[in-house]
Amino acid sequence: MERRQLLLFLLILGTAFWGVSYSVTKMAIGNYSLNIFLFYRFLLAVAVLSIVFWKYVKDINREATKTGFVLAVPMFLGIQLQTTALKYTDASQCSFIAGLTVIIIPMLKLAIYRTNTPLKIWIAALTALTGLFIIAITDKFTINVGDLFTISGAFAFAVYLISVEKHSAAKNLLYSIVPMFAFCALFTFCIALTDSQAVWFPKNDTFWLGAVYCALFSTAFMYTVSNISQSYLSAERVAVIYLFEPVFGAIGAFFILGENLSWRLLLGGTLIFSATIISEVNFKSKKLKMLIRKS
Repeated sequence: MERRQLLLFLLILGTAFWGVSYSVTKMAIGNYSLNIFLFYRFLLAVAVLSIVFWKYVKDINREATKTGFVLAVPMFLGIQLQTTALKYTDASQCSFIAGLTVIIIPMLKLAIYRTNTPLKIWIAALTALTGLFIIAITDKFTINVGDLFTISGAFAFAVYLISVEKHSAAKNLLYSIVPMFAFCALFTFCIALTDSQAVWFPKNDTFWLGAVYCALFSTAFMYTVSNISQSYLSAERVAVIYLFEPVFGAIGAFFILGENLSWRLLLGGTLIFSATIISEVNFKSKKLKMLIRKS
């Protein structure tokens, strides 16, 4: 298996972990402080990754720490906003709307860098956006507060992915992964200190199991694979692959939280999955042209 294909597989596997994490997080937090939960999530991720990437950790320098900080800010905001959204909306709906990142990235790159994006990525993005519209907009054409938090988080994730793409082209981001999560842990710790009602050591197994799951799979594994992948894949393509996440998110919400799989979720999910396929098909491929001719 080629490295690029392996990374694609690992990214899709990561989106499964990520999608399920919406339900796990919503169930784990309950009435507890979301910032306490996120603090433990990031802290555990730092501990695990410090062991896994020890040969990079021992050589961390000022530049790697600076890059870690730059990447930590948008990633922290994205996770913070979308975790907050879970207090106001369903886990399945939150996971689908988070996929807006796929359309935001090419728009931001066009506005900031004046760089063009392949037509198929725009087609994939618009297809995905149609799916998200079907899922998120109610019969009265309104969006709830949770959806607004999720959309804001999608903008933050778009900035994060663009930043990763920019920095990965010039340096090895493996040196910056641990500092990045360390800064996220610091940010959540500082915010948690402002909550006088926060319980720092919840006596709830679900809380701790959720924190461990999110730290290992949807944080340490997923973001590490994502950062490595962007040395070989564009931010737009990675974002479209992320659209597997809401599909897994809806399935997880159905089995874990008992949320209904409505026709909106199913139709929107189908369009989002189609967008993923469109983004990955090479329409200029000789083999593809031959298949089209034969058909």
